[in-house]
Amino acid sequence: MSHDQTSGTTLFAPLTAPLTGAISVPGDKSISHRAVLFAAMAEGTSRLSGVLDSQDVRSSIRAVRALGAEASLEEQSDGSLAGAVTGWGGRGPSQPDGPIDCGNSGTTARLLMGVLAPWDVRVELTGDDSLVRRPMRRITAPLMKMGARFEPEGRETLPITVCGSRRLRAIAYDAPMASAQLKTAVLLAGVYAEGTTVLREPSPSRNHTELMLPEFGVDTTAADRAASVTGPSLLKACEVRVPGDPSSAAFIVCAATMRSGSSVRVEGVSLNPARIGFVRTLERMGADVSVRRTGAAGKEPYGVISVRHTQNLHGCEVPAEKIASIVDEVPVLALVAAHARGVTVFREAGELRVKETDRLAAIVEGLGRLGVDAWVEGNDLVVEGQPGLRTPEGVSFDSKGDHRLAMTWALAGLCGTSPVEVENFASVEVSYPRFLLDIERLAR
Repeated sequence: MSHDQTSGTTLFAPLTAPLTGAISVPGDKSISHRAVLFAAMAEGTSRLSGVLDSQDVRSSIRAVRALGAEASLEEQSDGSLAGAVTGWGGRGPSQPDGPIDCGNSGTTARLLMGVLAPWDVRVELTGDDSLVRRPMRRITAPLMKMGARFEPEGRETLPITVCGSRRLRAIAYDAPMASAQLKTAVLLAGVYAEGTTVLREPSPSRNHTELMLPEFGVDTTAADRAASVTGPSLLKACEVRVPGDPSSAAFIVCAATMRSGSSVRVEGVSLNPARIGFVRTLERMGADVSVRRTGAAGKEPYGVISVRHTQNLHGCEVPAEKIASIVDEVPVLALVAAHARGVTVFREAGELRVKETDRLAAIVEGLGRLGVDAWVEGNDLVVEGQPGLRTPEGVSFDSKGDHRLAMTWALAGLCGTSPVEVENFASVEVSYPRFLLDIERLAR
């Protein structure tokens, strides 16, 4: 593997050895964000460990400091962050000196809208070139029903100024899409609203918020497609241990599935059912993959994902109601599908159009460069697999600054038959800074 600094491209040559052994992946990104933000909202000092050290999570840490929380999180020997966060509790967040830059982190921006809505503050939220193109109306609409205001009025994208109110009303809201960020923003505002706030979803999304709020002393109900909180309530400091990130584990697991002779165990990884849809999808494709629970961090189950290289994969259909559970893993699953016999269909995957980039278009374009037929029908992504797929010479991919695409196209080279180039691979810093190091360790 060589890195060409001048052009910003990284060359990925096929691995010379299979991936073998045991590994831990960095802390879960979704849980890390919530641990930092909830601890900042709480009364007292919370202790956090296993927090992901990535650009996105650092955006949340900088944001809560700007709003008056004390966060002293230090890097640990395993590369994670751990330490104390003293929250603003009942006095509420401070008025920051200027706009809060959320970087590339949609989670930071969208959750902060719910965090700030119940307080008398005016806070401008902004972000990088990618984040300011992502839709925010889905968050502002329900929060406005509760009594918060946003300026400029009717704005769909960042920068947006949150104008909070101490007189928020509880609402019952039917979300137009399954989105854990939307759900969390509404529930966090509902913590301080008078009455019971209920959010219903068309299909299940990640439930980390419903599992974590009770740890901070807030009564929360969680059902398959509904969640509620009763306010006004106050978060109280607690201890949070963050398990490994299944979305990061997916890239290791898919690499081992594709690379001949591989046998890998990913340990200490979150086995939250809303997060391991990629394992179920690989099982449906005939992959030799299994999960074993070994414990729980708070209410979050964790354990081991074991995987062996599978020679004969076959296409499958992923139903619409399962897409929310694999939304971050569709790019790498599409790459696995490219190696499988037959057709794989990801139903109703339109949400991928509004991620860090239009991932649907990027997957079709990237697989096309490998000579694989892939197309979009309405909101369905279709991949026609090629068993024994050989990587054409001189293929170059553009990650479009998207961390999930950067890792997917790196695997096209590492688990392929010819070297490939990936432009702007550095975007992996957003979620999995040590991705390449981990691959190299397993390939020794």
